Amino acid sequence: MSTGNVWSRSGGRDEMKDIRRKVRRTQTITPFGVGGIIDLQGESFVAADIRSWGNQGDPVDSPRLARKLGVRGFRSAAVIPSGKAQYVSRRGPGYVRFPRWLFCPKCRVMTLWRHEAEQRDKPPRCGRCPNSPQLAPMRFIQVCRDGHMGDVDWQRWAHSRAEGHDQRQCRVKSLKFVATPDSSGLDALKVMCFVCGAYRTLEGISQKHVLKQIGVRCSGSQPWQNPDEGSDCEETPRAAQRGASNVYFPLVHSAIEIPPPSDLDTDDEAARRVMAHSMWEELIETGDAPATDVIVKHIAKRCDVSAEFVENLWRAHTADTSARPEVNSAIEDLSIAEWAAFTSSESEKDSTADFAVRQVGLGTHVDDPVSLQLLHHRVGLVVVADRIREVRALEGFSRYESEGRERLVSVNPVARAQWLPAVESYGEGIFISFNEYALREWESSAAVLRWVEGIEGNLEASFQIERLREKTGPRLLPRFVMLHTLAHQFIRQLSYDSGYNAASLRERVYARSHPIGSQNPQQAGIFIYTAAGDSEGTLGGLVRQGMPPHLTDTMIRLLESAQWCSQDPLCADPTGRSLANLNRAACHACTLLPETCCEIGNTLLDRILLIGDGQVEGFFRPVIQAAFEESAVAVDAP
Repeated sequence: MSTGNVWSRSGGRDEMKDIRRKVRRTQTITPFGVGGIIDLQGESFVAADIRSWGNQGDPVDSPRLARKLGVRGFRSAAVIPSGKAQYVSRRGPGYVRFPRWLFCPKCRVMTLWRHEAEQRDKPPRCGRCPNSPQLAPMRFIQVCRDGHMGDVDWQRWAHSRAEGHDQRQCRVKSLKFVATPDSSGLDALKVMCFVCGAYRTLEGISQKHVLKQIGVRCSGSQPWQNPDEGSDCEETPRAAQRGASNVYFPLVHSAIEIPPPSDLDTDDEAARRVMAHSMWEELIETGDAPATDVIVKHIAKRCDVSAEFVENLWRAHTADTSARPEVNSAIEDLSIAEWAAFTSSESEKDSTADFAVRQVGLGTHVDDPVSLQLLHHRVGLVVVADRIREVRALEGFSRYESEGRERLVSVNPVARAQWLPAVESYGEGIFISFNEYALREWESSAAVLRWVEGIEGNLEASFQIERLREKTGPRLLPRFVMLHTLAHQFIRQLSYDSGYNAASLRERVYARSHPIGSQNPQQAGIFIYTAAGDSEGTLGGLVRQGMPPHLTDTMIRLLESAQWCSQDPLCADPTGRSLANLNRAACHACTLLPETCCEIGNTLLDRILLIGDGQVEGFFRPVIQAAFEESAVAVDAP
């Protein structure tokens, strides 16, 4: 199965040069979506906004996600078959070389690169040294909390500690990036002006106000923008390594494409045509105005539906978006509809080309061992998904700190985005829901509640709180942490049993709390799935592991492996682990997964809530104890 390749372009946005590099289609959403930095064979680029796409891209259909994000639709980057790049005119997303400050690894001379110097299929090279070695990008860049990014003013940095009059007056950008053997730290690296001799080491460059102290201000723009598109930014810029994790926080939304409700089957295709019409967005923005009737009749005529149908759809959309905050409703409504689709007894009958599921159960019997009976008591439904389609869309990004939507940089920073870059993936999966009565009984334990209150306190103090609340809801429920940890352990165990590696699997946790008074159903389940970028997207390995008796064996083994960690007792430290102490008993040796697997960045994990310890009763503790006792009896039997 091939995901295809997208060929990126470097150069200024208004003078795009035909200089192509390979990028996977899925990488144009994350981690190398709009605003993200990508390193390719010693070269460094940043993805430009969606204006660089022009009219290129393949349409991606996801009406539910489009409606909640307030856009007309989605596009995925155009795929160019391997080896055919020289013979096609299709272009991919625009990528601009960044940082522009480069240096020669041999003579160490720094160069401020110009877009006009780009040559097709050739990286920047030094013109001073024999054999013309390839120029390397500078390690540090500057970012600010408003999401702007730019080159560090290395000329100002080199002269910021000038001593003589000639050094203070020097304005020549003739710099060297020198490495000395005196130390292995940043104090061994210095930027030096070889005209006046002024220099400064990189020691302290990442301190919060060091750039402000030397008079550097934020550019108020992105590397791909024209100078006139910048803004007056009052935020203090800060130097960061271009590969640092706080340089880019993409905001990606995803949805599993599910069958529409049965009462909308006949109108679903017509509704899609109406919402895809070029004047639908204008109708939404117009509201109750004199021009509304004219727009409604025009859309109805073009889409071959009645004016009443268009008006009812418009009023339903307006009521839906105004009744609740857009950010929370987008996440909450999508998860509720997906939960209903997985748990409905009619789902197998309503299967479509994009969503085919079957309820299979655990396959336990009355004469099974006690451990399996206890496991059966805790599990509700088991559903295998023979085929699913997932759509992932990039709305924007932030930098420096992931502080939510108030500092979000849109994929189109100069106008409201009418469409978003997205990718569709096909795959298979296993959905497991859990017994609500057993969960509520476990969650009512005072020890469990006190334990989760500690994690909740760390969450409230975290800079990631807004992003995480979109997944957890207004309250962090014990079931969320427990089920999230179970999903991680499940993926790790499936990577041994299913034929997929861990990085190929993803999770969706259905355990979100709802506001007080909400009529939404309580959720308690996980969905582990794989999604590939082509039209096949399945090897059958996950479906097989979700069938009896494989699933019970897998769950018993994962619970047994969750009992210990090679990093214990450090891993089980109750004071917390990871950034902002958002994890308890969880580390890379036992629970954490590749970034592509986890929907909340490897946070809110705790093996204690899964298997318990001397103070806290784990949800599956009775299952583990029964399994150990059965194993001991089997070993002692003659």
